[in-house]
Amino acid sequence: MRQAGTYSGIRFGGGNGAHSLPLARIKKIMKRSGSGDEVKMISGEAPVVFAKACELFIKELTQKSWTLTLQGKRRILHKDDVASAVVATDVFDFLVGLVSDADGDGDDHDHHAQNLVPEERETVLEE
Repeated sequence: MRQAGTYSGIRFGGGNGAHSLPLARIKKIMKRSGSGDEVKMISGEAPVVFAKACELFIKELTQKSWTLTLQGKRRILHKDDVASAVVATDVFDFLVGLVSDADGDGDDHDHHAQNLVPEERETVLEE
């Protein structure tokens, strides 16, 4: 079996145990999501880096969503909180179409970040 190399700190989360995301599944997605048949071989380190990037992405989106949940004086994170965090954060603009399609089921949760101009959107989540 191959030993952890340069990315061993990433692989083991700096001493927090193994990844929570399955590396074999990430590798399968990488091969399937490639442009046609061009992706045939993937190094052992590439899925590790993708797994860490996914973890950081999920953590960041969750933190911003949780901030909106607390601003709404609630203790349960709803999908509308995630949608509001996506709309309120420029980095997540690539997800706006996805959350706007899923949004619209008639729930009356807090959507105040959606109505802000771009300069104000980032500051809402930092408070």
